[in-house]
Amino acid sequence: MTAVRADTRQLSVPAGGAESAAALWRHARCNATFIMRTMTLQSIERRARGAEFDYGFRPMRNARWYKRAQAWLLSRTNRRYEVMVADEKRALLSPLAGTVLEIGPGGGNNLAFLQRQHGIRWIGVEPNPFFHERLRARGGRLGIEVDVRAATAEALPVADHSVDAVVSTLVLCSVHDPEAALREVRRVLRPGGRFVFVEHVAAPRGTGLCLAQRTLRPVWRAFSDNCHPDRDTGRLIAAAGFADVELRRFRLPVPIMGPHIAGVARV
Repeated sequence: MTAVRADTRQLSVPAGGAESAAALWRHARCNATFIMRTMTLQSIERRARGAEFDYGFRPMRNARWYKRAQAWLLSRTNRRYEVMVADEKRALLSPLAGTVLEIGPGGGNNLAFLQRQHGIRWIGVEPNPFFHERLRARGGRLGIEVDVRAATAEALPVADHSVDAVVSTLVLCSVHDPEAALREVRRVLRPGGRFVFVEHVAAPRGTGLCLAQRTLRPVWRAFSDNCHPDRDTGRLIAAAGFADVELRRFRLPVPIMGPHIAGVARV
């Protein structure tokens, strides 16, 4: 049976209050890592100019401009959010060592928290090809060799029990099959490996915020490439079969997606 230890608290963040609706997208780093079949990096990049995209928000899966816009916006406009979660990310990511696989790394914001002296070998599984050069450039600036692979969270392109850690930050809100993604995380982790996560989650049932999340879900998915603001990701992680789960709940001063979880699950 999985042991789950939860800590509920309010996260202290810089003053500034809730941001306008126009700024919501900046906080939803909901990277599309979902149902597109695994293919080689070279293959997906050759197809980037006119390819059919079969991941994320399906009505826009073939829209090259939409995928490019996602990459551009999420690489440049989520700085305030990153400041708010920096302490959580630092605590979770800086101890990692060995082979680290990140699902949906987007523009590579998490690379800055990894410690090169820990012998990091970083693999990024990112289906949006418009993020790939940004990832390589960021890794180069930080002195980290990055291995970018075009695949999805539901079909990770690595062998069983081959990585020491898996990282997910604002990704499980968007995958088409989160249960399958979590099974893949367990499959690729070595014995004793850890899954570290920071995710926005559903508000408690019966609250006004929960109702707002459910009401806005269709529009939210369209604007943030399949992000589900009302997904109960904490429950999914707890039920995924990990040997041990440490989970912290906190809330950020942002509309709709304020409730968050962060923690570590071990195999």
